[in-house]
Amino acid sequence: MSRIGLATITIPANINVDVKDNVVTVKGSKAELKQELREGFNVTIDDGVLSVERPSDSKEDKALHGLYRALINNMIEGLDKGWTKELELVGVGYRASNQGQRLDLSLGFSHNIVMQLPEEVTVETVSEKGKNPIIKLSSYDKQLIGNIAAKIRSFRKPEPYKGKGVKFVGEILRRKAGKSA
Repeated sequence: MSRIGLATITIPANINVDVKDNVVTVKGSKAELKQELREGFNVTIDDGVLSVERPSDSKEDKALHGLYRALINNMIEGLDKGWTKELELVGVGYRASNQGQRLDLSLGFSHNIVMQLPEEVTVETVSEKGKNPIIKLSSYDKQLIGNIAAKIRSFRKPEPYKGKGVKFVGEILRRKAGKSA
């Protein structure tokens, strides 16, 4: 039984949710997001409370029940409050800067990595003396911001011996002991 799928979603006053032909459309002041549902899933809205119902109790429908509820909740929360991800660059000489939507990363390679970010994502780089540079990403689309953060992290994943690389702020890394003398 999907406990997540059974939970209801309270819709804030500034968010408009519309369901038509198995497509849930969420409109806010920032943008509009859409999610297509499989045939048979039913979304009902009563007095500002949204609930998702599944067509049967098959294993696949139970899994999709929780998934669809979580995706709709992420769209509503993203358009209401927004999502943020912070990445930290750990390593000597690692730097990050941005000019508008262009992110320029210096991660110890022979060349800088320049990444053009979509308009939906806002980027901010913070470089303080004596601290590791931080990249702050914010957007209303949780899937998009997660993909971009994962792409940035994939340029130089944290290594297990010294912890150098690009990591999420607050991420706990499993460290290994070096050579024993």
